[in-house]
Amino acid sequence: MKILLISDIHGNYPALEAVSRHVEPLGCEQILNCGDTTVYAPFPNETIDWLRRHQAFSIRGNTDDKVIKLLKGKTFKKPANPEKRVMYTSTAAVLTPENIAFLLELKKKKILRLGQTFVGLFHGSPADHDEFLSTETKEARFRELAKDTVCQVVITGHSHSPFHRSVGGVHFINPGSIGRMSDGCPDASYAILELTQGAVTVTHHRCPYDVEAVVRALQQHQLPAIYGEMFRTGCKSK
Repeated sequence: MKILLISDIHGNYPALEAVSRHVEPLGCEQILNCGDTTVYAPFPNETIDWLRRHQAFSIRGNTDDKVIKLLKGKTFKKPANPEKRVMYTSTAAVLTPENIAFLLELKKKKILRLGQTFVGLFHGSPADHDEFLSTETKEARFRELAKDTVCQVVITGHSHSPFHRSVGGVHFINPGSIGRMSDGCPDASYAILELTQGAVTVTHHRCPYDVEAVVRALQQHQLPAIYGEMFRTGCKSK
């Protein structure tokens, strides 16, 4: 079974579309999405439409949490910076009824049985929705998490840091960010998980996309120019 692993799309539909074309010849049977589907690129409807159309298994991320609060008539304290807050409010304002319903139904975690393998989807970690797991996380922390999960495979997002670590009998995988990598390369990041008779194989990939299409859309929506530079440089904005 081949499975497409994606996370942290951040409303960047041009990047998601490029990955979709890149992956199509591989014939993946499932798509698993670890959240932060929305905010920062102005294509939330196109992004969610794609996930719905492809019947992707999705969970919420921290940016989605804030959009959901707005959709429920609530507010949030952070980020306080007006340039950041507008990225959330503008997203919530344009969502279609179908895509509002999609976001409101998302949970913070999901555990699936794929063949004989239990696969868990978490945005941060199995223990904490906002925990950052990355290439720099110590093995001792992975061992702690491995002891407390029923899953043989744990998929996470949030850190935008692609990795595959096998610790304590558990495979921890982060596919990186589709739409907002922060390592100095703007290319989209994703992973392919293969499950074959109990064996787990993971390959990470990078895929270029039309960054200028995102920059133009930000300009058309009169959104802060700082985010255009963020996408161009592949570095997080301040």
